[in-house]
Amino acid sequence: MVFFDKLERFGDAVALEAQGQASLSYRGLAERAGQFSTLCSPRSLAFVLCDNRMDSLVGYLGLLGARVVPALFGKALDADALALLLKQYRPLYLWLPQQRQLQENHGRVLHSLGDYVLVQTAYAQDYGLHADLALLLTTSGSTGSPMLVRQSYQNIASNARAIADYLEITQADRPITTLPMHYTYGLSILHSHLLRGCTILLNEAAVVERAFWQWLKAGRATTFGGVPYTYEMLQRMRFQTMERGSLQTLTQAGGKMDAEASRKMAQLCADKGLRFFSMYGQTEATARMSYLPPEQALAKAGSIGIAIPGGSFCLEDAQGSPIEASDVAGELVYRGDNVSMGYASCAQDLSLPDSNQGVLRTGDIALRDADGFYYIVGRKKRFLKIFGNRVNLDEVEAMVTQMGFEAACVGSDDHLKIYSPQAEQREQILAELFRKTGIHPSAMEVCFVDKLPRSESGKIRYADLGVCA
Repeated sequence: MVFFDKLERFGDAVALEAQGQASLSYRGLAERAGQFSTLCSPRSLAFVLCDNRMDSLVGYLGLLGARVVPALFGKALDADALALLLKQYRPLYLWLPQQRQLQENHGRVLHSLGDYVLVQTAYAQDYGLHADLALLLTTSGSTGSPMLVRQSYQNIASNARAIADYLEITQADRPITTLPMHYTYGLSILHSHLLRGCTILLNEAAVVERAFWQWLKAGRATTFGGVPYTYEMLQRMRFQTMERGSLQTLTQAGGKMDAEASRKMAQLCADKGLRFFSMYGQTEATARMSYLPPEQALAKAGSIGIAIPGGSFCLEDAQGSPIEASDVAGELVYRGDNVSMGYASCAQDLSLPDSNQGVLRTGDIALRDADGFYYIVGRKKRFLKIFGNRVNLDEVEAMVTQMGFEAACVGSDDHLKIYSPQAEQREQILAELFRKTGIHPSAMEVCFVDKLPRSESGKIRYADLGVCA
């Protein structure tokens, strides 16, 4: 059994709170999700166009409890992208905002709950879903792509348990949602706190909005999570001058945080008496693979830390041989029960067995220090050859960031493109990069963008750079 099968064990403890709505106890959540489950045929597929609202979450938990396999997307998913996904996967059900159903008419409405409706489509039920398949999520930054990650019941249960353990989550914790529910990091926050019977404060406001801070204070939030961009915004908002209030824990994942930015945030949290966890994960590992303990946040700033409980890391060289020495870079390989079953690109793939067998080659280049802490130093495929020399695009981005400018680097061999909103400083950028890397300015181009295109999780959308230039 998984946590969503045992919600009622927390009885009348409050499970969900949202501004302007009556709170919902764990017993009430279990009853509503259970009623929802009776409407659905088990081992079928459902698309969920979700948000961080009570009705959305109740339906999601009801689908899981019915052993329907939900595929999660943002409620604002483009209509053309949705049409492509419907054609590729043929779901029997949709759980979506009523307004979208009125506009697009995807089938017969079976049930409504608040602003959401359960719709039965005209697609056949010939899925042959694998018995272990529990959930489908988009890979980071590809919400309209037909490529989905296949997660099992074991994946969900093991990762929620590991996260709850290393964060030392108790029933007294009151997380406030800051990330989309369809994003693996945001979903893992819900899972790990529901596992421990916490009160979740549902929120759709961004951290830069006054409404977020008002609800955080009124709801007595103890914790929230963010991506690197979130913490960049917090520092711009002078988070250091804000009152701590009920806050106890901040978590960061969703991309590599610059070492200096991580150090500043760790010091700021230490000054406020807050725990700051920097973490690392991928959708392909359900959510998270590592964490940096708060007591190491300053000394090991920039590190992704150590493997989560039940997981392990190793490094491999280009030939696939293990790297035992410290401070030698290689591909980061993770092993654990949270490694997903693999990918799907159409309905037929939903019957496939586990292709990963608990092993994930992350595609990240990392090194391990003498104390056993890991550091991401680049991406396996984020390299160019400039005049025969291999150039790490992530390192170039970090150099430009250290100059005080935003940057995103792409390009082809012998031609490096640096996109930045501060492109008027191109001469300074080129000169400094030449000094640090030896790359002649003739091989580099600084391109202006109004702002760097980012996904909902704050990661740069490299594929969109040419479009917005």
